[in-house]
Amino acid sequence: MTDRLQPRRALISVSDKSGLETLAQALKPLDIEVLSTGGTAKTLAGFGLQVKEVADHTGFPEMMDGRVKTLHPKIHGGLLALRGNADHEAAMDAHDIGGIDLLIVNLYPFEATVERGAAWDEVIENIDIGGPAMIRSAAKNHAHVAVVTDPADYQSVIDDLAQGGLTCELRRTLAAKAFARTSGYDSAIAAYFNDALGTQLPERLTVGGQRGDLLRYGENPHQAAAFYASPGASGPSVAGASQVQGKALSFNNLNDTDAAFALVSDLGADLPADQAAVAIIKHANPCGVAIGASVAEAYQKAFECDQVSAFGGIIAASHAIDGPAAEAITSVFTEVVIAPDADGDARTIFAKKKNLRLLLTSGLADPAQAGLNVRSLSGGLLVQGTDTGRVGESDVKVVTKRAPSPSEMADMILAFRIAKHVKSNAIIYVKDGATVGVGAGQMSRVDSSRIAARKAVDAAEALKLDTPRTAGSVVASDAFFPFADGLLAAAEAGASAVIQPGGSMRDDEVIAAADEAGLAMVFTGMRHFRH
Repeated sequence: MTDRLQPRRALISVSDKSGLETLAQALKPLDIEVLSTGGTAKTLAGFGLQVKEVADHTGFPEMMDGRVKTLHPKIHGGLLALRGNADHEAAMDAHDIGGIDLLIVNLYPFEATVERGAAWDEVIENIDIGGPAMIRSAAKNHAHVAVVTDPADYQSVIDDLAQGGLTCELRRTLAAKAFARTSGYDSAIAAYFNDALGTQLPERLTVGGQRGDLLRYGENPHQAAAFYASPGASGPSVAGASQVQGKALSFNNLNDTDAAFALVSDLGADLPADQAAVAIIKHANPCGVAIGASVAEAYQKAFECDQVSAFGGIIAASHAIDGPAAEAITSVFTEVVIAPDADGDARTIFAKKKNLRLLLTSGLADPAQAGLNVRSLSGGLLVQGTDTGRVGESDVKVVTKRAPSPSEMADMILAFRIAKHVKSNAIIYVKDGATVGVGAGQMSRVDSSRIAARKAVDAAEALKLDTPRTAGSVVASDAFFPFADGLLAAAEAGASAVIQPGGSMRDDEVIAAADEAGLAMVFTGMRHFRH
């Protein structure tokens, strides 16, 4: 491989024309023949660069509305030929194929076309064919050809050309980037087709992403990390949020903020207009969740569930944050706040906490939008559909002698909705629209029940209450109680009603225990494991 390549012929055909003028001015004084197509040729000519149309080079006109223009042996032969190979050079001479040493191409904006909701026919027309074919040809032959797919790399090319040619290291770097670009592009196309066909788990899964921020580190300082945005993603999200203030987000910040935003989006989807929801997240688990007549009220109710764990937490709100809510939130050290919006008073208050990150999303995510949940395993990926299951009052079955009261039923539906966002085994106590105890991630369900009750005792001491607020609360379990002990632990804590999926071999035993304790219990028939 030649250490430095000084191109004699370049082909430039770009959809994104940013940075093109700077590139054109750098190429002007160099002895490089420039081939180009359509709009790119006109743009380069406008910058005073002498350009030869690809059609004139190949002797074959563009046709079929531009679908066929670079798919020609004079193009691909020029990109793929091995310089110094006698057979290749003989073929080039025999067929009048000149070498192309520099390819600058970026692709039709397929992802952007999908993102703005274009119709099927327009999306299909924005599938680039010639571009990826040329990119792959040039990248394969990077020993003799440099390929540029991103305007951000123009300056590196310009700098190398000024130093006598494109280095081997740069050509390899650009080739790796080129293959990643075509791979991501094809992944986006496959995802679009699978979505249109309703194919959630295709036979061959391709995953693409555009790297955003390089993070300082992952969950721990010895782990490298970065954030990658999914192609074609739309709608309010953590990835698409505007960061108004605060230092850069860490890996753990992003993970916890996504968990918080998902929870309030789930709750906010069917809240009455006069109510707001707030979730406080710590290590991907909610330590307080509540509904109130305002964001400030909901925050205070959520905070009172576990004031200790709320320190350094992530806060998500379903509605715009106002001054009173911001005052309450900033009274405790908080890492991140995410909400659809924040008014001027709130922004002024938040600005006093320079390390606090404020993210605004302009809305809530659609909790019914099915996506894929992907995690890595040794040797592969584990893929499932997102848990979009939701249970309402009409979906539950009363299985005890006593039916729940209307207020108990409302709290049970809320508790079970929250349970979906708590690591299993999950036990959630709710009273008057707020969590009053959360038990998460334990190996035994009875341990989760006891931890949640213990949290309620600690909260009562902090609030100087005579009794824990689990007295008269309802309790939700993300999965069935395999034995009566977990349910009895909830009853000992003062719960009066229980919501759980049911389905245990010992359901009759658990129902009998609930009846004996005077509990109301409903089955949902839906489980919400979260690992």
